Amino acid sequence: MRAARTVLVVVGVLVIAFGAYVLVTTVRPVRIGGLATWLLGAVVLHDAILSPFVVAVGLLLRRTGRALRAWALVVVQAVVVLGSVLALVVLPEIAAKAQGQKNTTVLPFDYGARLLLVEGVLLLVAVAVLVVGAVRSRRLVEPTTKQ
Repeated sequence: MRAARTVLVVVGVLVIAFGAYVLVTTVRPVRIGGLATWLLGAVVLHDAILSPFVVAVGLLLRRTGRALRAWALVVVQAVVVLGSVLALVVLPEIAAKAQGQKNTTVLPFDYGARLLLVEGVLLLVAVAVLVVGAVRSRRLVEPTTKQ
């Protein structure tokens, strides 16, 4: 275990060093401040909004349905995470499109409608997985009777 941790730490340090090298050699110094702001914003969005939201959904689901199976909780939390990350990625495009742009080919699509469509598909897939899982677990629990 100690060797595996050492290898992972060394690989992690090498990846960070490579990323720093690429950053310094490819990004103009004037743009590093904007990049740092974007990275800090991503960390704040994740730690202050997304993570507490996922934890709150998990706690709420556990309190409302004590008999809720672990796999169902995982499915719901995965859908919450995927839907939230998707929305966080697409919301800047929606905002930029609403402000208008000089070049109409930069943001050519209706990102709001596409976000709703993909979120709807994600919700339908989650409901299907939950229904199939509930039916399968119910079949496993029901005793079979011979007549």
